[in-house]
Amino acid sequence: MLLGIPSIGIDKLPVAYFISKTLPLFMFLEEDEVKNVWESFKSKVEKSKPADIAMDVPIMQIAFTEENLLLLRKLKSAIDNLPTPYKDIFTFLFLSILEECSFTSKDGQFLRLKRDKKISNPVEAMNRKVAQVEEDVRRIKFLYPNLSVNRKAIPDVYLWDTRNLSGVEFKKKPTIVITSPPYVNRYDYTRIYSLELCFHFVKNFKELKAIRFEILRSHIESKLENHENPPHPAVREVVEILSRKKLNNSKIPSMITAYFIDMQKALQEWYRILAPGAKIAMVVDNVRFEGVMIPVDLILSEMAEEIGFNVKEIIVARYKGNSSQQMRKYGKVPVRESIIIWERRK
Repeated sequence: MLLGIPSIGIDKLPVAYFISKTLPLFMFLEEDEVKNVWESFKSKVEKSKPADIAMDVPIMQIAFTEENLLLLRKLKSAIDNLPTPYKDIFTFLFLSILEECSFTSKDGQFLRLKRDKKISNPVEAMNRKVAQVEEDVRRIKFLYPNLSVNRKAIPDVYLWDTRNLSGVEFKKKPTIVITSPPYVNRYDYTRIYSLELCFHFVKNFKELKAIRFEILRSHIESKLENHENPPHPAVREVVEILSRKKLNNSKIPSMITAYFIDMQKALQEWYRILAPGAKIAMVVDNVRFEGVMIPVDLILSEMAEEIGFNVKEIIVARYKGNSSQQMRKYGKVPVRESIIIWERRK
């Protein structure tokens, strides 16, 4: 956007979609604009009617003190009554304070509960966020006095599924894809971002679970259909080996199979919509389960070549360690995180 390059963003997780859609709005703010809006409605928060949120989700019943939960619901209600674009801007800030106002902490693949955690008052937390925004606005205007953002270059953002891009409107065939899809590492983003989802994007537990089963199947609750099989020989071999091992979760082989099936669908869609010669830069992570290494970067690259891409380069971004349990049992083996560069054949 800052370079005037038109782009399209696609994500199935509502939180990611909302952040991508809202963040560009901050580039058009004037000094003291957010501060003045906040001061104008801050006094109304306490008298606001508490907003309806997804309170039937278990984590919501234990994540907050009663006082903070009530104040957050009132704050959310006051924000919902703001005009455009301030409603989205302050919802963005509101979502960013939920963790510090709760007993939860985003920790790896979990949203952990920490009862001894020091929590923030929501209004005080918002005061700090507004001050941060004002500082950012001042710095941008000081460091880039001639910065001019073309509103026509604001990205088109879609709440959509990369496994089926038929509903996305491309003005012309894209020439670059830059992405970091979920790793096949059991992370369930509907759990990690459950507070944000429950406060703004879902009405109840049923809607939260619907999102959980709609996103790319990289987490342990992924459902595998009876007719679905590993789409690559290496995946088939790994799944067979793991199926004979005593796993801490028996669903891991199904998750691995579902992940590579979904990634194959994504690659097929990218090939369909991209211009000839288009480049893809994708960050992926190799994984290890019960001592069995899965070279995700190599498997996906072979699948991409079968679909119609050429592998230009696999850049090792870094090496990571293993879990303490795996290292005790199988020894320490570095696991690489890679940036894959592919090119669509002409």
